[in-house]
Amino acid sequence: MLGKIQIFVNTCLRRILNIRWTDRIRNEDLWQKADQKPAAQQILRRKWGWIGHTLRKPASSITRQALKWNPQGKRKRGRPRNSWRRDTEAEINRQGKTWSQIERAAQDRVGWRIVVDGLCSPGGS
Repeated sequence: MLGKIQIFVNTCLRRILNIRWTDRIRNEDLWQKADQKPAAQQILRRKWGWIGHTLRKPASSITRQALKWNPQGKRKRGRPRNSWRRDTEAEINRQGKTWSQIERAAQDRVGWRIVVDGLCSPGGS
C-alpha cells in the first residue's frame, strides 16, 4: 500500500514541478528538488509522534487504553493478519527496545524525539 501512496506523491510532485516523463529524473532527485522525504518515512514519523502524544495522556484516556486493547474471541482459519499493534511491536524490537521502555521514553519529549529519529531513520526501519 505504501508503494501506491509513494507513486501518487511522486506523480503529484512531477506535475507541480512541471517535470515530464521525457526528462528522466530519479525519485531521490525529485524529493530533493521538492524538499520532501519518502512517504513511508513521513507516515512512520507521524505515527510515532502520535504514539508519543497518546502515551503522555493519563491512563484513563480512551486513546491510551486503545493502545493496549486486546480483542477476545475466536480467529478465522489460516495465518493471522498483521495487526497495527504487531507491526508496531516489530518496529520496536528492531531497535532493541521493549514496549515499557517506549512508554517511559515518551514521557520526556526531547528524549522521545531522539527515539522517533531512531525508529524513523531510513536505515532504522
